[in-house]
Parts: sequence; structure tokens; C-alpha cells
Amino acid sequence: MTADNPDHLTEDERVYLEATNAAATLAECCNKLRARVSFVDRDPLGPVINFLVTELWDRSFSRSEIRAAFNAALDDMNRYAAGQERR
Repeated sequence: MTADNPDHLTEDERVYLEATNAAATLAECCNKLRARVSFVDRDPLGPVINFLVTELWDRSFSRSEIRAAFNAALDDMNRYAAGQERR
């Protein structure tokens, strides 16, 4: 799957690519917030994740769906973090 020619992607691949792009955009926004001194002194990810969960809830995702997605992501984290605390 490549983004070079999205016309040749399956619908599943398009959705996966869109989800990847949305996550990358959110991560970049979080990184910019972290760079702001007043935000770093507090909890840089806490408010963002809290607002994300609220937004997901407001868009009819269930508590179980949200919790399962976060737990699955945390469980999968070691696959790409290789046990490191930070990149």
C-alpha cells in the first residue's frame, strides 16, 4: 500500500491510510503543545487524551470501544517501541 497512487487502493487501504494520517496529525499537534513551556509544566498528553475520549464519546463510540482501543494500542506499543521509554 502506498499513498503515491490512492486510486489503486482498496477501500480498506484508503481507510487505513486516512486513520494513519489522522493519527500523525494529532501527534504533531501534541508535539507542538508539548513544546510550549506552560503546557509542559503540566501534563502534556493528559488533556489531549481526555478531550479525545470526550470527542469520541460525543460521536457515539461506546466506553467499551474506547477503552478497548486504548488498551490494544498500549498492548501493541512494545512491538514498535522495543522496550524503550522514549524515542
